[in-house]
Amino acid sequence: MTEIAPGVQLIDTQLGGRRGLTSAYLIAGTQPALVDPGPETSAGLLIGELHDLGVGPDDLAWIVLTHIHLDHCGGTGALAAAFPRARVVVHERGARHLADPARLVAASHEVFGATAPLHGGLAATAAERIVVAPDGHRVPVNDDESLEMIATPGHARHHMSVLHQTSGVLIIGDAVGTQLKGGNLYPNTPPSDVDIVAGRHSITRLGVRRPALITLSHFGPTDDPEATLAEADDALERLGHAALEGYREGGRAGIAAAVDRYLPIDETIGDADVLALWRWMAWDQHNIAGLEIWAQRQEADKATA
Repeated sequence: MTEIAPGVQLIDTQLGGRRGLTSAYLIAGTQPALVDPGPETSAGLLIGELHDLGVGPDDLAWIVLTHIHLDHCGGTGALAAAFPRARVVVHERGARHLADPARLVAASHEVFGATAPLHGGLAATAAERIVVAPDGHRVPVNDDESLEMIATPGHARHHMSVLHQTSGVLIIGDAVGTQLKGGNLYPNTPPSDVDIVAGRHSITRLGVRRPALITLSHFGPTDDPEATLAEADDALERLGHAALEGYREGGRAGIAAAVDRYLPIDETIGDADVLALWRWMAWDQHNIAGLEIWAQRQEADKATA
């Protein structure tokens, strides 16, 4: 547990038992909120951490999701059971999957492959406890303090970022990518609905907010919000070029080769231990698969224009 700003605690949810991979955020207040409970496999650890912070079963008011990928949302059902007064805040595209998660879990495990057991599944949440959050939705944590939900599609169509207005902390989920300790920032472009153009528009929207601090789900605060957003935008632009050029040259294999030209992961991340974690989680392969799907859509749209 680390206080990254007044009233904002980072909790390491330890995806796959590894520290420094996934993070949740507890926002203090008369109506405390937990942002991104992490994978189902970490739910017991997270519940214990919340109890250690003095959050009892009847205290947590909100479970807030940036998106419904299982490394972020998988613990939602277990947390909702442990904190029965809490309501779950999610993008409208995610609400039905929280109430009936079977299809989401099956599709996610197909993408995860060998890493699926590290994530676990997702227990259902009662529909009446789910709050659909449109762009600009406010989640009250005190009488005069709230979290702003900001629609930030790109990594996924249902992705939202969360601004703690009092401190200026922007909890950004996967909107700009991953930056593990010791390594540099690199985008996450997984299947199935990544959108490079939308992701760059989202980065522009976030820059207008001028956050005091940006913190990533993978993993933690960055040094300079403005520089982080600029770096992420440049990286997405490069990956967009790589995806389109590589797809025309040779499908998925062509994209992988083009990514090595435009934004080589080894050189960009620059740390052998961080690269090993990326490959252990298969994030590098997920990126290529997501870019292939996006390039296919772009080509199909162009053909019918």
